[in-house]
Amino acid sequence: MQDFPFDSPSSRLVAEDMPGDNAMALSVSELSAALKRMVEGEFGNVRLRGEISGFKRAASGHVYLALKDDKAVIDGVMWRGNAARIAFAAQDGLEVVASGKLTTYPGRSKYQIVIDSLELAGEGALMALFEKLKAQLGTEGLFANERKKRLPFLPRVIGVVTSPTGAVIRDILHRLEDRCPSHVVLWPVKVQGQGAAEEVAAAVRGFDALAPGGPVPRPDLLIVARGGGSIEDLWAFNEEVVVRAIADCRIPVISAVGHETDTSLSDHAADLRAPTPTAAAELAVPVLADLRHTIATMALRTERCVRRYHERGGERLQALVRVMPKRDALLAPQRQRTDDLAQRLGLGLERRLGVARRRLDQSGAALRPAMLAHRHSAAAARLAAASRMLDAVNPDNLLKRGYVRVTAQGSGAVVTSAAQARGVGALMLRFGDGEVAAVVEQAGAKPYTPPKAKPAKTESGPPVDQPKLL
Repeated sequence: MQDFPFDSPSSRLVAEDMPGDNAMALSVSELSAALKRMVEGEFGNVRLRGEISGFKRAASGHVYLALKDDKAVIDGVMWRGNAARIAFAAQDGLEVVASGKLTTYPGRSKYQIVIDSLELAGEGALMALFEKLKAQLGTEGLFANERKKRLPFLPRVIGVVTSPTGAVIRDILHRLEDRCPSHVVLWPVKVQGQGAAEEVAAAVRGFDALAPGGPVPRPDLLIVARGGGSIEDLWAFNEEVVVRAIADCRIPVISAVGHETDTSLSDHAADLRAPTPTAAAELAVPVLADLRHTIATMALRTERCVRRYHERGGERLQALVRVMPKRDALLAPQRQRTDDLAQRLGLGLERRLGVARRRLDQSGAALRPAMLAHRHSAAAARLAAASRMLDAVNPDNLLKRGYVRVTAQGSGAVVTSAAQARGVGALMLRFGDGEVAAVVEQAGAKPYTPPKAKPAKTESGPPVDQPKLL
């Protein structure tokens, strides 16, 4: 073991300034501040290219990440205001170019870059992101053919999602006017730059949310369109929010983004891709002149079919007429039978008439005058006997011999006993020559005075009183 001198600096218990030493002891904060000033002064603004690793967006809106290459790693932070302006969906594995300034973080003795802007490192990085997002959404089935909806043949209302000031909307309207004038509803949006993807997605979902019969007509077809440009210019139509909005839309969608060689994820999600906005208008509606010609041709063909059917029917009828028997041949047996029946009917009537005449003659021969007189005398005798019997039982004949028929006044019922007469009280006595009203008086009873009859008016004299029986 090597011995050290007792007065060596490493063996001192208390730090002391050494002779000739002009370096004063610094605090950690003083050193950290000096390093911070040196780093920020030397690297005020830098642009770093690297691959994103550990991307994280905090609840505050700030973004924390690391940029790395194959040999080194540097931490980075992006404050909320700048993080909201990122033009793409940042994620791990993307190669980007970060612009900002270097600084230190004394709390962890680390240096880091405070990022002001974040951009993809060239078209290669964009295409890598494009393919990655395409594979992810394709796995979810957003591009499946069975999700594609059939476009209406002749939409009455067409919704267009595009910029209101570009040439795209003018080209679409002009093409629709040439082919088949239609009702177009424009939803104006930004088609590139910050917030473009959100506006396009909101427009598609807004059209889909319209109720039928509302103040704004619900489209039968949507066209999402944008003119040509670089991949950066068209990137809004590759954003996941736009792709999902188009895939979820219940209205059939035509995507017309860029030129014929440009392909976006919106094209894959739409029900039909058009190479240009003008082509989208051509796919949306048929040519009106062609449609009218088709209708006229179909009408002519229908008329010819009807005429041909009528002609063929007439031909078949004539053929049937030729093979049918003649009318006289069909009716001859019936005519002959009718003549036979008519002849037999005449003979039958004559025969019946002859039989009736013979019976009449036989009956008339039996009616002799002596027989008629005998039959008349017998009938007269029977009638006289019946008349005599009727006179014998006629009660009115008895009245002529002093008998009286007693009836109750009012009801006319025949009174046959004294008790019945006392019960009735008012009687009517019928003699052979007329009727007399009478009242039954019992012993000790007040004499009954019948009411006076109303005088009868006669033409020959004064009223006659009704007779009374006391």
